Amino acid sequence: MSLRRVEGFPGVPWDRPLAGMLDRITVHSEVLEGNPLGDPARRPLYVYRSPGAIAPGRERFPTVYVLQGYSGQVDMWVGRTAFEPTNVERLDEMFSAGDCPDAIVVFVDAWTSLGGSQFLNSSSTGRYLDYLCDEVVPFIDERYPTMPGREHRGVAGKSSGGYGAMVVPMLRPDVFGALASHAGDALFEYCYLPEFPSIVRRLRDDFGGSYDALLSKMREGPTFDWGRFGDAFSMYAYACAYTPDPDHPGRPLLPFDPATGLLDDEIWRHWLALDPVRMAEPYADALRSMRRIYLDAGRQDEFFLDLGAQAFSDELTRLDISHTLELFDGKHGGISYRYPGAIRQLVLSLREP
Repeated sequence: MSLRRVEGFPGVPWDRPLAGMLDRITVHSEVLEGNPLGDPARRPLYVYRSPGAIAPGRERFPTVYVLQGYSGQVDMWVGRTAFEPTNVERLDEMFSAGDCPDAIVVFVDAWTSLGGSQFLNSSSTGRYLDYLCDEVVPFIDERYPTMPGREHRGVAGKSSGGYGAMVVPMLRPDVFGALASHAGDALFEYCYLPEFPSIVRRLRDDFGGSYDALLSKMREGPTFDWGRFGDAFSMYAYACAYTPDPDHPGRPLLPFDPATGLLDDEIWRHWLALDPVRMAEPYADALRSMRRIYLDAGRQDEFFLDLGAQAFSDELTRLDISHTLELFDGKHGGISYRYPGAIRQLVLSLREP
């Protein structure tokens, strides 16, 4: 009895050869050069082409841009969870089965050393809205057989990526014409405000009421202790995106006093102005111009983002803006099986003339 080498992939569950093609590209961004956090301007960019979009020809295809959630980075889309296909494999399975017309799907990395950017321009994190809209999109259009124009371009994401998927098309309707958001950050008084007291208590008990002490301790450890640092650190990152300190690039204006917990009403108002629920009315024309708006969330979402999706949906209904909301049994995690279906919804609308 002996072991012998054979050719080809090992097969499921270790490898599922793609019917389409995934290009892993490295790009250099001008707008991210010299960003306040000193994060790399050199970035990975993943481009998936469905089976019918691989061979060169005259046909052009709609494009969907996929945004990662907080703490995510682009290589995680090809990471495997036990007993599950990767996200790219799920997508490829949908296209190869003929369940969706051919398309190009672009996975955008907007990672920062604070864990994320919320896909906004900020003097404390960098110009990630401009990176996506003014650099990545033209780069893809120049090199791939995309259908030109915002009416053939959509954006999708989950959690902070879902926030970006809602907000970016409002801010830049010249670039995107459809959106899909899975449990995107919305209704800030439910998804953020309830965490403020426990963060203040943690700062008081473990770090002398000081964010500087927390950041220093966090960097000393051999690994990132999410249980100890995660909630406070992520809120610090959100603050850098929503209310950067104009006098101290790389730092935030916090919506609460880290020593006392007292809410800063003025800064909190700035946060609320960036809540998709509050943005819907002033950006109603941009939302009305979308070819497709798809929203979903798990009914047991730990951050109450099902309520955020519902509140955003209610605003869209009040404004007579066409959309779809689906609430399903599930929590915040473990919902990646829903991503391909949302991309399909976008592709079907974006391929129309």
